[in-house]
Amino acid sequence: MQPEIIAKYFTLTPNQQSHFEALGALYVEWNSKINVISRKDIDELYVRHVLHSLAIAKVCTFEAGARVVDIGCGGGFPTIPLAIMFPDVEFTAVDSIGKKITVVREIASALGLQNVTPVNARIESVKGEFDYVVSRAVTDMKTLKGWALPKLRAGQRGSLPNGMLVLKGGDLAEEIAAARLRCDIHRISDLFEEEFFDTKQVIYARR
Repeated sequence: MQPEIIAKYFTLTPNQQSHFEALGALYVEWNSKINVISRKDIDELYVRHVLHSLAIAKVCTFEAGARVVDIGCGGGFPTIPLAIMFPDVEFTAVDSIGKKITVVREIASALGLQNVTPVNARIESVKGEFDYVVSRAVTDMKTLKGWALPKLRAGQRGSLPNGMLVLKGGDLAEEIAAARLRCDIHRISDLFEEEFFDTKQVIYARR
């Protein structure tokens, strides 16, 4: 695991650097107790999970005070890396599976992240409105749109108008058409040179 790959693409504060360096050991520890990442992927944590999550930060810079909800956060991706990158942004990490939220809560606590609120619930029951929805391959775009749009408020609290930022892979033409969304597709291979990202994209759809 190579945390220095993050500094290859981002200028980090000393605090951010130390947080990213700590992630590897924390996820190895917690994954041994509650399996949320495959054994194959845990060895490639920094590319396949941390850097992958941070592709969203390359596409949209969130303003201080923005509210971001991660639908289906799993073990904390993209929430945890984004919360490290944007310490003045409020992140709500939502997942219906309790053991995954336990991992998010414990890792956020170990890092001292004050801007992460883990919620064990379905997104439909989560109160409040958000500026951005983020998600990583949790469901198809049509279903995600149905979950996300009621949670999004109008405005612009970042470098893009409020909306959805979704990490997806493969050919998404039919899925996006079915969702009836006007999307901007950002190829992650244009952002990061690692081979893993050749078929990966960030899909942005404004509110």
